[in-house]
Amino acid sequence: MTTAGEGALLVVGDVVTDVVARHRGPLATGTDTAAVIRTVPGGAGANVACWAARTGCADVRLLGRVGADAAEWHERELVAAGVRPRLVVDPEAATGTVICLVDNGASAERTFLTDSGASLRLEPADWSDALLDGVARLHLSGYLLFSGPSRALVAVALASARARGVPVSLDPASAGFLVALGVDRFLALVKGVDVLLPSRDEACLLTGLPDPAEAAAELSRHVPLVVAKAGADGALVAEAGDVLARVPAEPATPRDTTGAGDAFTGAFLAALIAGADPGEAAARGCRAGARAVERVGARPPVHG
Repeated sequence: MTTAGEGALLVVGDVVTDVVARHRGPLATGTDTAAVIRTVPGGAGANVACWAARTGCADVRLLGRVGADAAEWHERELVAAGVRPRLVVDPEAATGTVICLVDNGASAERTFLTDSGASLRLEPADWSDALLDGVARLHLSGYLLFSGPSRALVAVALASARARGVPVSLDPASAGFLVALGVDRFLALVKGVDVLLPSRDEACLLTGLPDPAEAAAELSRHVPLVVAKAGADGALVAEAGDVLARVPAEPATPRDTTGAGDAFTGAFLAALIAGADPGEAAARGCRAGARAVERVGARPPVHG
């Protein structure tokens, strides 16, 4: 077993291409809406890995699946961010693409159009127990639960980690996809996970409770540690049915909220590996989330 401050973070999850379109005000249906558009690397799993590396984790690894169309670009971007990628090149599907529509108003709220492409075609054959060599924590992107092959991979990876005593975290990823999957099915699939990192909305959806604190507390009866991310309201840390900490958000002027939750998760996990307690780790997560919303795109800067 590794000790605090040692060991790698292994992230298994989605690697996609983000097309970020920043517009101001409502979309004009049936005609043009002026926007500033950029193409940037993304994917919840990949973003978490990059933010973990940015916030101090010295050894971050990523298992993902991409198409041949963008494999080299994504690998270069991940290496430049300090991540050690293991990208499976899908022989049939193209790299996943997400169109991020970002309202350029005060909230910088975003809407996603998602073509998962190769990212959710990860399968058990892509897994090897050797991936856990030297790993202190395994993190699974919740997007993997939304397709049959990648759900099967989650089960294999989770069993492998538990056999080795490696703690596992998971981010539910999408309230919209959770509705389609079903709450009971989701909770069954994450049995054995040690840390759950839902958004406030996801926590409420998973419990049917309108109050985020009550929802986080209830979820922590199913998963040992629950950290509910609440954006401008900070984060809630719950264990064994009780909220242990309410962590305030860091001040920020949002430009693009895409990836803020991934930034939180990456920094949170990096802090846990460094030996921080969950409350301090959540505070570091809030700091990273604040920095993320001040940038366009979901990744940290490669330099500076």
